[in-house]
Amino acid sequence: MAGRINDEDVKAVRDAVPIDAVVSEYLQLRNAGGGNLKGLCPFHDEKSPSFQVSPSKGLFHCFGCQEGGDTITFVMKVDHLSFSEAVERLAAQAGITLRYEEGGYNPAHQRGERIRLVEAHKIAAQWYAEQLATSPEADTGRIFLAERGFDQAAAVHFGVGYSPQGWDHLTRYLRGKGFTDKELILSGLSQEGRRGPIDRFRGRLMWPIRDIGGEVVGFGARKLYEADNGPKYLNTPETAIYKKSQVLYGIDLAKKEIAKSSRAVVVEGYTDVMACHLAGVPTAIATCGTAFGGEHIKILRRLLMDNGSARVIFTFDGDAAGQKAALRAFEDDQKFAAETYIAIAPDGMDPCDLRLAKGDEAVADLVEPRTPLFEFALRQIVGRYDLDTPAGRAAALDEAAPIVARIKNSGAQHEVAVELAGMLGILDTQFVVRRVAQLARWARDRGGKAPQQDRQHGAGQQWAAAPRPANSGPALTLRNPVYAAERELLKLALQRPELVSPAFDAYGVDEFTAPPYAAVRQAVGEAGGAEYGVQDPQEYLVRVREAAPDDTVRAMVTELAVEPILRRTVDEVYAGTVLVQIRRRAVERRIRDIQSQLTRLAAGGDPAGLAAVQNELWVLQQYDQALRERGAQAL
Repeated sequence: MAGRINDEDVKAVRDAVPIDAVVSEYLQLRNAGGGNLKGLCPFHDEKSPSFQVSPSKGLFHCFGCQEGGDTITFVMKVDHLSFSEAVERLAAQAGITLRYEEGGYNPAHQRGERIRLVEAHKIAAQWYAEQLATSPEADTGRIFLAERGFDQAAAVHFGVGYSPQGWDHLTRYLRGKGFTDKELILSGLSQEGRRGPIDRFRGRLMWPIRDIGGEVVGFGARKLYEADNGPKYLNTPETAIYKKSQVLYGIDLAKKEIAKSSRAVVVEGYTDVMACHLAGVPTAIATCGTAFGGEHIKILRRLLMDNGSARVIFTFDGDAAGQKAALRAFEDDQKFAAETYIAIAPDGMDPCDLRLAKGDEAVADLVEPRTPLFEFALRQIVGRYDLDTPAGRAAALDEAAPIVARIKNSGAQHEVAVELAGMLGILDTQFVVRRVAQLARWARDRGGKAPQQDRQHGAGQQWAAAPRPANSGPALTLRNPVYAAERELLKLALQRPELVSPAFDAYGVDEFTAPPYAAVRQAVGEAGGAEYGVQDPQEYLVRVREAAPDDTVRAMVTELAVEPILRRTVDEVYAGTVLVQIRRRAVERRIRDIQSQLTRLAAGGDPAGLAAVQNELWVLQQYDQALRERGAQAL
């Protein structure tokens, strides 16, 4: 059984790997104010960013789906890893050697399945690349690349390799590295033969397919020999780490430029990606043996941040298959906030052929957005009908009008509706405009979008209006000033403990009227209080989350540690004001309780008991007056 990772090493990993650096591998982050960053949540679909990262605290939280945690939690959730696997991956990035309790560390047996499969692919990619660079047999592959304009430097940059024609060269090599036959089969690098595992890829040019984090998860293999009876391109089968609908070739190289330029170019093949990057188009990516679909869109949306100025350009061959692919891409157009365009090279050439024939400038010019995807879709539809007859024009309008109704920009929608009337030869332009507007209204109604949330209570409070998952505790509306103040004090205690310590640690759990907030206060106390947070802020948050009694409270801790404090200037004066608000409300509640008790005692005729309670009431009233007059100094 795998040993438990040493606690000190887990802490070292948390401290060594900045959470914003890790999250940035998966989505674009922008300044959210208060030292926080924001982006589109990788755990659920959303149009505007509600996912926040706090680099100073090492935490993330989504105010939409309530997912949250630290760097390790993020890696676990985004890549579906166990705790140990996530720690091991981050430790490898940071160069930290982990210690294992209960039996020491045996890398052959104590690493999770996913880590092992990724490791096997990494070693295989290096081995394939060495074969291409040094093996005499790989000359066929080198010639193939050279004929398409790619030299050895290009092959190295993209990690291109070669798989020998023998039955089990890679299989035997990986066995020598300690991988079991079961792992080799699970990885998709080997397959069952008559006498045991054999190489899946033989005599092919190999492109490593990396996930957005840069890890090799599969391969695309191009046939080189006529004797090969397999398909022209053979990809890794579906495995625990490779899902073809969820990977984009070149995304690891293109992601930063896509985020920076708010632009992505979708091409059809591995050599097209290479040609574009070498021609000065570093935002090119491609699907891996499947059509561009919804899961691919999710990857791009997180990088593009779905702003209206973003551009996605599709390049397709000009043949019937390319046109069909373009129309299929348009079906998913509404999943983007970005504008989508299509680029078709002259003579139907793909970017690789175009670069060979006309050079780098021609490739760069090809992907400049010119034809909106909806315009291309309209022309393809209209071209199928006989527009010389009324029936043909009516049928074309029936199919084309819904396309125009889906255009996101209402102004552009009206203009294209007018253009459509001209394309169809319909003289009554307003009839077409009204038809499109009606379809657009129906589409909006069917979408069931809720009315705009009430924003009068400030950006920091919008989360309260959203429905919460059933497992996240009772909804706490911040329109209740008591809840709002309690929430603000807990945010200060978690984010700025130096401003509320030591006074906060003297506050009782019963001073927080909302049960979830009372539970967070309890967790803070069990973690050593705000005073401990002054000594070690990051470890303090880890301890508070660990002290939470369940996932609901743990999620609340993360949320409060990341949510912006509702004051631009956060200082001791503001912290004192919030401390006094909570204490005064607690005192007022106690005064009301005592007054009720006095009434009961007076009716019961207990002079001694009455005098003691009257004395307590007088003390509390004096304390309340001092809080009113002197503020935080009276605490």
